[in-house]
Amino acid sequence: MGFKELKQKKWFKIMTNIYVLVLTMFAIWMVFFDTNSLLIHLELKREINKLEKTKDFLQSEIEKDKKVIEKLSDQKELEKFAREEYYLKKKNEEIYLIEYEDSLKLKEKDKKE
Repeated sequence: MGFKELKQKKWFKIMTNIYVLVLTMFAIWMVFFDTNSLLIHLELKREINKLEKTKDFLQSEIEKDKKVIEKLSDQKELEKFAREEYYLKKKNEEIYLIEYEDSLKLKEKDKKE
């Protein structure tokens, strides 16, 4: 098949049309090389989705913290929290820490590892 025979084919005429060539080059440029290319848009969309998930997680954490703050606004709850978390005591009290057998086993396993 020679070049003359190839020129006579209908698909060759369409593909060598100047408008088709320019449109093809434009599409390739927009998809891969442009600063606002399709690839960059896809990457930014993934990052937006990731940030939205992080935002939702942080919003739920804020709600939990607001509930804790509201709970700790009561003097008795604040005292209970301080005693449980920070082992604080009143002047005339003594604190006894009771560890259960299974919690001791966990500590021994942590030391071995």
